Amino acid sequence: MSHTAIQRHQWSREEYDRMIAAGVFHPEARLELIDGEIINMTPQGSLHVTTTRLAEDRLRLAFPEGHDIRTQMPLALDSSSEPEPDIAVVTGTLMDYRDAHPDTAALIIEVADSALNFDRQQKKRLYARTGIQDYWIINLIDQQLEVYRDPQGDDYTQTQTLKSGESITPLASPQSSIAIADLLP
Repeated sequence: MSHTAIQRHQWSREEYDRMIAAGVFHPEARLELIDGEIINMTPQGSLHVTTTRLAEDRLRLAFPEGHDIRTQMPLALDSSSEPEPDIAVVTGTLMDYRDAHPDTAALIIEVADSALNFDRQQKKRLYARTGIQDYWIINLIDQQLEVYRDPQGDDYTQTQTLKSGESITPLASPQSSIAIADLLP
């Protein structure tokens, strides 16, 4: 009896986008392409949605004109990844991305409960590798903000954990201070 190794197909972003355009996936499917793998996104509970909206509202106040706050929209980070972070702050306006998704972000935020380990591992590696300077995880399990900065290779050299009562200044908006309590429901 011969044993055949299991082989996985690594999808490119171009193939993934063609499948979306061709209607291969159900229109309401929540998917992302991460390092060539098509991932089913975890369904969002009301706490996740509330937290995402709180953060989105606070970021709209913190970032000046010339930034677009994108909620659960694709980023074309590299040839094998098209994540849909909970929030991405990108430079420019909505119309700047009419014909193509942004390929970087000034800040990415993931709201994490059941997918916390995925956000701390796979997504963190992806964001570091593609040069995202400011990556935050709103950790709903421990009610804290995890901040990752200064990407080097597949990881970040600066890590900080903040709790309610503390504040954070986004790298791309140094004039703004955001209370951690404003990000947590």
